[in-house]
Amino acid sequence: MTQSQLPQPDQNFQAAPQDPAQNTQVAQVQDSSSAIQISDDRNTIADILLSQNLLTRQQYEDVKVKMATGGKSAETVLNEMHLFNEEKISRAKAQAISVPFVSLATTAFSPEALSFIPRAVVERFALIPFSYDDTSKTLSIAMANPVDLEAIQFVREKTGLTIKAYAATPSDVEKAISSQYRQELVGEVGKAVKETEELTSKSKTVDSKKIGEIIKEAPIAKIVSTILDYAVLSRASDVHIEPMEDRIRVRYRIDGILYDRLTLPKTVQEAVISRIKILSEMKIDEHRTPQDGRFNFKVEDKEVDLRVSVLPTAHGEKVVMRLLRKSGGIPTLNELGLNGISLRNLDAAILRPHGIILVCGPTGSGKTTTLYSILTKLNTTRVNIMSLEDPVEYEIPGINQVQINPGVGLTFAFGLRSFLRQDPNIILVGEIRDRETTDLAIQAALTGHLVFSTLHTSNAAGALPRLLDLGAEAFLIASTLNAIVGQRIVRQICSTCKVAYEPPAQLIQEIKATLGVLFPADSTQIKFYKGKGCAECGDSGYLGRIGIFEVLPVTEKMSQLLLKHSSIDEIERQAVQDGMVTMKQDGFLKVLKGNTTIEEVLRVAQE
Repeated sequence: MTQSQLPQPDQNFQAAPQDPAQNTQVAQVQDSSSAIQISDDRNTIADILLSQNLLTRQQYEDVKVKMATGGKSAETVLNEMHLFNEEKISRAKAQAISVPFVSLATTAFSPEALSFIPRAVVERFALIPFSYDDTSKTLSIAMANPVDLEAIQFVREKTGLTIKAYAATPSDVEKAISSQYRQELVGEVGKAVKETEELTSKSKTVDSKKIGEIIKEAPIAKIVSTILDYAVLSRASDVHIEPMEDRIRVRYRIDGILYDRLTLPKTVQEAVISRIKILSEMKIDEHRTPQDGRFNFKVEDKEVDLRVSVLPTAHGEKVVMRLLRKSGGIPTLNELGLNGISLRNLDAAILRPHGIILVCGPTGSGKTTTLYSILTKLNTTRVNIMSLEDPVEYEIPGINQVQINPGVGLTFAFGLRSFLRQDPNIILVGEIRDRETTDLAIQAALTGHLVFSTLHTSNAAGALPRLLDLGAEAFLIASTLNAIVGQRIVRQICSTCKVAYEPPAQLIQEIKATLGVLFPADSTQIKFYKGKGCAECGDSGYLGRIGIFEVLPVTEKMSQLLLKHSSIDEIERQAVQDGMVTMKQDGFLKVLKGNTTIEEVLRVAQE
């Protein structure tokens, strides 16, 4: 079906009048692929919830009584009793009428599917299309009221497609309509997909020569450009383009969480990936080995540098693009979330003229950003700062930044050896990952240099045994290490839709036990906060991120434990005795301040 053949909302797509009466009798809708059995829900929803142990016997009897005395459906009674959230009731209803349930919050929407039904119709019937199978000509739709037979019949007649109905919560449908039909991402990509399919429809197979012609056409360039536009405007840090068996999934990492935002038909896979390869100066005819590249992209006044990685998978090449924004500046340590005793311990460590300071955490925990903030603080005309990175993520004026290139032999170890002949005061080594780099970093610290680096460990205490594993001598670590920073990133509560609530007493007791003397003594009534979800934060309740930290100063007692090759638990206990605030404690303090939620802290810092 071409764009010109699509039904228009003001002509062919006139919504039929809807009977307000409830569908309470057994009925059946039969299309070419499936049947939907619809039965009276007066008993079945309550029965299903009871069978799943979600309703107690007493609650079940109360529901039955209120249904009988008030003449209401089980769904209405359950909503009035506030026993369950909307999703549990909708799932039970879907099971009662034998309709599959779909969670729209985690569903990627197909631009092609959305193009079949205009906004006026989806709002009228409280439904939204989310997937389209071109092979079977099947359109999948999510419905707030999946027993609305008239709506299913109407959509089937006007589209000429087989309709597969799914149940969804009414609020999810409403949010999805508001979000998907306003996004330029879906609309623009949908148009470009149709134009691209017209280019490829003349031949069943698309050879490499044909791909070369297609990627020069405007539609493919538009698809890639729109995907990147949305990434920049939605504050995404990464874009994942993932080939699957029957489609391409596009996901965006926003505030550290991956979200499905788009699906593309399999027919545009080669052209889209080839377009990205050309922009990244990769070989478009190489499909067997991983490739890396980078290019710049500008949206309005925002310029970003994209690091691109292409990896062969079972269903084609997967592309991951990391967005590095060139504007906005380097945040201060306080803006990152470092404060109190942790900030004082780190300030004391970085003001020493020599030694090693390590920042620890998993990939994506913000280690490089923390190091950049520290270097920016130390950056003056009186010191020579040199960095060795993989890659150089942000350019800092006044700092000599070098990107490693293993292909020509410029590794961390080789570069660090060369740095020592460049008269540096402060050295940043992107990562300590082998024995040679470890030895050179220690030698640099012993000869009067201040060395910063990262290490992949789960917490600050784990860095000391890790250095021993890398071959460093315990007495050298004890004499050169100034401090170790452990960190994670949590999402911040959206300030626009932020609301307070009273947490359960058991949770407050757990936080008191974890914080100990750090728990605010003047707190009479503890309030937690969360985001309800709004247009500003994309209904997630979160907007932006902040770090939670622990800073382990290497004291005299810590050095003695290190010389004894003590365990991580012993090292952490001593660090707490020396005044270290752990990551979990720092997270709980930020919960009490209203910066983030308890769920976020437990997600990243739960032991």
